Amino acid sequence: MIILSRYLFLSLFLMCVNNVLVAQKHTFYAPLTQESMRENPDVAFKQIRRTLHEALDNYEIAVCYGQMGELYYFQAAYLQALDNFYRAESIFRKHSHIPELAAIWIKIGETNFHHKQYPSALKAFEQGHALYTSAGTKEGIADALAHIGQVHEKNGNLEEAKRYQYLALAQLGEQGNWALAAKIYENIGSIYEDKFQLDSARLYFSKALEISKKTDDKILHIEITNNMGDIYRKTGEYSTALGYTRQAISLAKQMNEHYQLASAYRDLAKIFSLMGQYDSAYHYSEAGRNIHADMFSEDNAKQLTILQTLFELEQKEDAITQYKRERGVHFTMLLFGAAIVLLLLFLGLSVISRQRLKIVNDHKLHEQNQKLYETQKIAMETELHNKQLKAENLRNELELKSKELTSHTLHLVQKNQLLEELKDKLEAIVKSDKRDQRKELKQVLNLLQLNHNQDKNWEDFRVVFERVHEHFFDGLKAHCSKLSSADLRLAALLKMNLSSSDISTLLGISQDSLRIARYRLRKKLALPEGKSLGIFIQQL
Repeated sequence: MIILSRYLFLSLFLMCVNNVLVAQKHTFYAPLTQESMRENPDVAFKQIRRTLHEALDNYEIAVCYGQMGELYYFQAAYLQALDNFYRAESIFRKHSHIPELAAIWIKIGETNFHHKQYPSALKAFEQGHALYTSAGTKEGIADALAHIGQVHEKNGNLEEAKRYQYLALAQLGEQGNWALAAKIYENIGSIYEDKFQLDSARLYFSKALEISKKTDDKILHIEITNNMGDIYRKTGEYSTALGYTRQAISLAKQMNEHYQLASAYRDLAKIFSLMGQYDSAYHYSEAGRNIHADMFSEDNAKQLTILQTLFELEQKEDAITQYKRERGVHFTMLLFGAAIVLLLLFLGLSVISRQRLKIVNDHKLHEQNQKLYETQKIAMETELHNKQLKAENLRNELELKSKELTSHTLHLVQKNQLLEELKDKLEAIVKSDKRDQRKELKQVLNLLQLNHNQDKNWEDFRVVFERVHEHFFDGLKAHCSKLSSADLRLAALLKMNLSSSDISTLLGISQDSLRIARYRLRKKLALPEGKSLGIFIQQL
């Protein structure tokens, strides 16, 4: 009877603990809106990753992957977007969520379309159309047809593009989605504009503009307004064209839409050029070009930020996972310890109640203690062996990362040397007497310089460098918290013990500029006279 009550108590105790752990795993799932992903990508990224980690079923996981893909799509990181879209597609297909699967294929098509992969985009849109057709979703069918028509327009198949747009319009009906209807009318107007049937184009753009006013899609309203101005410019009605284009500029400024603003500035420059007002045309042309340059830098910064956030979150999640795993092991050991204590307690009570069998019970207790000791000894030896294996793996991983860092550095040196040679050759051509080629060559030089200064391989280098030298930048910032990104990059290259010529090639500067940069870094770090900067960096 005593033994039976002993095991019943232990079973009840373990069941209570298990119920507490299961209750702690319950989470609340709340999808994000596109507006929140556009306005706060960092916050949205963290929330999606957290939701994905705590998702309770496959549908939630697929939705999280889809939203992760949209987030990357908004940041123009198309390859990462496609990777997440295909993950969502695999789960939706496996569990036969047809409408969601069709929507994911449309997203895949849009990503390939904006990445100028038109054959892949067409296949994705056709797949989405087939799925929407099987589900009988009229609005989805219309959307897929409109996207297919856009691909045909880009490929120059204007008649086929027009046929698909009319099919989409017929499928949508009169009481369908206003925003989608406006977009289809705009697509038809664009096709007529490509065919230079400007009266028909203006008719459909006017319909699209009228319908867009009934929607909340402000960006679509700006696009159509700008298209109206473009049509009037092509028909020679410059004052009307100026009115529409300036209205598009005003709306773009209110919405802080840089892409639409740059497009409107370019059209405004064309109008002024046709009117003979070349100063105004040059002014707005330069304004549009500057916005595009800023947008390019901003897109690069967004991609860099989101990828850096991804790496940091992965590191944090690995640390959290490791902590939870260790805490789980400790908690399990605590449970077993409590179970052993309870068992020993019941054994003691049994010994007291059975004084006549004291010798036999003492012998049994000794045997049990001996087995427990042997078990603990084996467990400790196993744990020690595992720690030794882990330390060996860490040493091998560090050696591999060091080799990878060296490989990245050599690759950057070779690439920047090649860019320097190309730059020198192009500068020599620019200084030649062929004046008619100077403008184009200067543009090539600017692209080479931009590539030289903002190459993504620098981010790859930083990722690998921080894995090998985990606390280097923290130690450096402890001496001076106002170090710039250029200072940190120079310090990292000094830590690699590279030659001055290799460092100047990697940074794209001259040897004199490198000496100035080293001098400024010494000043910021407040190194005393005679203290070597290289030795100081190596000791961090």
